[in-house]
Amino acid sequence: MKNLRLKAARAGLDMSQDDLAKKVGVSRQTISAIEKGDYNPTINLCISVCKALDKTLDELFWEE
Repeated sequence: MKNLRLKAARAGLDMSQDDLAKKVGVSRQTISAIEKGDYNPTINLCISVCKALDKTLDELFWEE
C-alpha cells in the first residue's frame, strides 16, 4: 500500500526523498520504496523518519 501520508509530510517540509534519506541514514531508493509501498521499514527506521518529519508513528504509518 502506498504511503501518501509520508510523501505529503515530506513535501510539506519542501524536502526531497534524498534530503530525507540523508537525514535518516538510508538511500533515496529506500525512501522511494517506502512511499510506493514496496518496502516495509523496520520500527527503528519508522521512528527515525517520524522524528525527521516531526510526525508521530500514527500520523505516518498507521493504517485504518
